[in-house]
Amino acid sequence: MADGGAQVVAADFSPGMLAEGRRRHGHLPNLTFVQADATDLPFADGEFDAVTMSYGLRNVQQPKKALAELHRVTKPGGRLVINEFSTPPGRVFRGLYRIYNAQILPRVARIAGTNAEAYDYLNESIRDWPDQRTLAGWIRKAGWTDVAYRNLSFGIVALHRGRKPLS
Repeated sequence: MADGGAQVVAADFSPGMLAEGRRRHGHLPNLTFVQADATDLPFADGEFDAVTMSYGLRNVQQPKKALAELHRVTKPGGRLVINEFSTPPGRVFRGLYRIYNAQILPRVARIAGTNAEAYDYLNESIRDWPDQRTLAGWIRKAGWTDVAYRNLSFGIVALHRGRKPLS
């Protein structure tokens, strides 16, 4: 978004993630980095035209509170987009995907010498995360309207969207 000229505030709880973002994209003059807790954002009410989160909501201790905070900092008529791991709707594919996450991916990570514990956490966080309809319900309860989602990668990931009402 910043590459396209939009004023962007990149917020993350992790100083390490912010440092990596600065390393990769700190040259963009319209990009600001802020350490922030998604459940207590350091921004004014209605400050942003749009808010987005990718692969982060499931890592927040209180995701419903984070959705309410995103709503608070968005201008009336503004947009929400959340990209997050999800539940494949097809029973057979969902079963194969769960086997892959639980059995194959951790073994490959151990053999490759990468951080196997991180892959264990990833699998657990995906397994315990609600399905698309449940997350869409949470988004609606936080005050968003026109809530919808689109499955990507056979439902492994879903792109959720909503709009803050004008009044």
